[in-house]
Amino acid sequence: MKDQDYTISISVDESPEEAYDAINNPRGWWSESIEGQTDKLGAVWKYHYGDAHRCTMKVTGLVSGERVVWHVVDNYFDFTEDKTEWKGTDVIFDISRKGGKTEIRFTHRGLVPEYECYDICSNAWSSYIRSSLRDLIAKGKGHPNKKE
Repeated sequence: MKDQDYTISISVDESPEEAYDAINNPRGWWSESIEGQTDKLGAVWKYHYGDAHRCTMKVTGLVSGERVVWHVVDNYFDFTEDKTEWKGTDVIFDISRKGGKTEIRFTHRGLVPEYECYDICSNAWSSYIRSSLRDLIAKGKGHPNKKE
């Protein structure tokens, strides 16, 4: 099952530290509707998108310029039979230098094709990572969901 976890990678010209700082600012690339501190080990924060999705994340891994890990403590979807599909999964950003660029490897460990939300969630993550996060790192401005 490990090989089925949703994973994508992007490369940017900016430094690993710049990528790390951007990742730790999910209000700048994922959603302005995030409550709580997102850049401190052990911090717990909440995300919501209307009535469709809400989750509680805990920062469980921070290595400056190298890695960010969020553990999904709780989750709710209004569009799946199992409302808690993400619960207990991990969102992982591995950052490294490759060929003069910074590579960000994004893995949602536990988001697997068997999940009802897999198609919707993997498409959403792809857009956030490949467009919004990349633009936040490279241009200083991402495309997060607006605050509700």
